[in-house]
Amino acid sequence: MIIGVPREVKDHETRVGLVPSGVIALVEAGHQVLVEAGAGKGSSITDREYEEAGATLLASAAEVWGRADLVIKVKEPQPREYGCLRPGLILFTYLHLAPLPALTDRLLESGVTAIAYETIREKDGSLPLLTPMSEVAGRLAVQIGAVYLEAHNGGRGVLLGGVPGVAPGNVVILGGGVVGVNAAKVAVGMGAHVTLIDKNVDRLRHIDDVFHGHVVTLASNIWTIREALRHADLVIGGVLVPGASTPKLVRRDMLPLMKKGAVMVDVSIDQGGCFETSHPTTHTDPVYYVDGVLHYCVSNMPAAVPHSSTLALTNATFPYLLALANLGFEAACKAHRAIREGVNTFQGHVTYPAVAESQGRPWKEISALL
Repeated sequence: MIIGVPREVKDHETRVGLVPSGVIALVEAGHQVLVEAGAGKGSSITDREYEEAGATLLASAAEVWGRADLVIKVKEPQPREYGCLRPGLILFTYLHLAPLPALTDRLLESGVTAIAYETIREKDGSLPLLTPMSEVAGRLAVQIGAVYLEAHNGGRGVLLGGVPGVAPGNVVILGGGVVGVNAAKVAVGMGAHVTLIDKNVDRLRHIDDVFHGHVVTLASNIWTIREALRHADLVIGGVLVPGASTPKLVRRDMLPLMKKGAVMVDVSIDQGGCFETSHPTTHTDPVYYVDGVLHYCVSNMPAAVPHSSTLALTNATFPYLLALANLGFEAACKAHRAIREGVNTFQGHVTYPAVAESQGRPWKEISALL
């Protein structure tokens, strides 16, 4: 199989879909790897390293897309890449299609087989390709929130950890999954007062045990969220419904209750965001205000730390990529339930029910199409 690795073109997306160690393993397995020149630069990986690993360097993205059987990326295709989508191509990347009907249209029209990192699910219910970036984003959310709480960056001027004689900042985390737990680790480590809200009481019991009472856990409902927001300096949204649009837990009418200069970081923005006032932003233009509350809704947060993020991501994606390359798409789907669950579009059909439901489209079970 020919595997293509184009340079990412989303705003400040500095991660890359494959590292040299993966190139070596693919080449040794009999495959060919095409890498666009400069694809790894943002992650501190040189073209020479790719060449020494056995990759063929190509000057243009169009050539990589045009020659590859399978393209591995980090982020969903951008409008400037839509022309590269074609029948027979396998695309393996983060897609987050629920809030992106235009991209879904293009994938269906082009007949691309699109496999989404975020919907690959193992038998135990885990999401192994979403987990590493959720870990990064959860930890990063607190760092980012702390920076924007500084007065010169537009925040309230609050030090999250406080100082002797001065209370620490209040951090409210919505969602007790991977993002939420990792955000809590950093916030507790900084000395903040941390409240975590989730609808699953068993999950809250687990978090209470893990943090030995250093995190206040609350059962999620409208009243609890509203009251927590009144006192919050930093709110982190880490809610996930795999493949589907995220529920809006923070409503528009709750914002006037919050402190002016409070910061909201919506890690859920890839799936539409869990704040009603959220809309996607970029690393170039990351923030905006609603009712005096600063919103940070960058849809590729881990790209801020690309070296760490690329290594964490490719550690997780490579076994699935190798299976696809060695077995071919159909055999890999039949042999690996997780890969089968990752397929979002195939032969002009939506094959992931949560995407179809979010966009009001019909869908077909992938097993019935193979």
